[in-house]
Amino acid sequence: MKLRIRKKSNKLAKAKPLECFNCGHPFFGNEKFCPECGQVNKNPKITFGSFVHEVFNGFISWDSKFWTTFIPLLIKPGKVSRDYIDGKRQRYANPFRFYLTISVLFFLIIGATESYDKFDQFRTGKTKSTPTINDQIDSATTEITKDPEKFKANFNKALKNVDSTDREKFLNVIPALKIDSIKNNASTNGGMQIGFIPNWGKFSSFQKKYPKVAIEDALDSLKVEHTFFNRFLYSRVKAGNEMTGDNGKWEDFQKQMISSISISLFVFLPLFTLFLKLYYIRRKFTYVEHLVFVFHTQTVFFLLSIIFYLAHYFQPNEYMAAIFPLLFLIYLYMSMRRFYQQGRFKTFLKFILVNFSFFMVSTIGVMLIAAITFMMY
Repeated sequence: MKLRIRKKSNKLAKAKPLECFNCGHPFFGNEKFCPECGQVNKNPKITFGSFVHEVFNGFISWDSKFWTTFIPLLIKPGKVSRDYIDGKRQRYANPFRFYLTISVLFFLIIGATESYDKFDQFRTGKTKSTPTINDQIDSATTEITKDPEKFKANFNKALKNVDSTDREKFLNVIPALKIDSIKNNASTNGGMQIGFIPNWGKFSSFQKKYPKVAIEDALDSLKVEHTFFNRFLYSRVKAGNEMTGDNGKWEDFQKQMISSISISLFVFLPLFTLFLKLYYIRRKFTYVEHLVFVFHTQTVFFLLSIIFYLAHYFQPNEYMAAIFPLLFLIYLYMSMRRFYQQGRFKTFLKFILVNFSFFMVSTIGVMLIAAITFMMY
């Protein structure tokens, strides 16, 4: 490639390209940008300063589209989707990329707050662990003495930090049980029970009684054939029993399930779009236009989730759980009415159908995800 040498007063000569390094379009003067592809017309040599500038310049450039999409998407339901399919796309971020960015941001915020909580526990030396049912029973039974009055005082002391719901259960169950059998009854009734799966109950009882026995030895003791299914089933029984007795493992399972749900949304959302295509079959929208609307509404779902999650994190409020779905449902109805441009009655009817379809499909989806996650846990 030939370079044109241009001199400036009292400065070293600088080489200006005669054509675009990106697409090869010829330059005829001092063009700052290529008229064909838009690339900046400058020497291709990369310095640290130019690299940092490009990083932040690219971020700021996309950030402007972020705000021109973010604000109307929240305060004007359905407008961004309608503008986008009508061809007014230059001011808005790509629907899929915007959805992907917000969903990733949501999970990053959850991870960051959880990491901060753990760091804060190390910093302050305080833990926020919730005692399991067996921990609570251990704490109570260690205070037992033969002196009724002393036992009563010590037992109340032991239950002082127990959750109010569990405390009420203790008080209701204790009169019907012998004190020395409390722990045994709690341990035998605490596991997961799936009666329709062969050998589940037998495996569960044995595993709780002998938690450290290896799978092969357990199957020998139970006189069960060493098939792949039985070995796998016993491992799932063990995982289930450990989750019911260990809050930490149950939380790990929930986190793994949330991660699986976030991935499965990429399959679920295009599937859900088919219902919109069916309910609005006479509106002559293409499948991709319906998909744009779905991506935008799901993006708002994550945006509201971020707002409510952070609000609840810094200022816990029990009403947040009720306000969030109500606000999103109102937003969805308004979005459908503006995007599909139908009357209130028709929109409300299809709003009910859409939510019913969403509930049915999501329920089946969550059950499948929970089953798959449990099998892989």
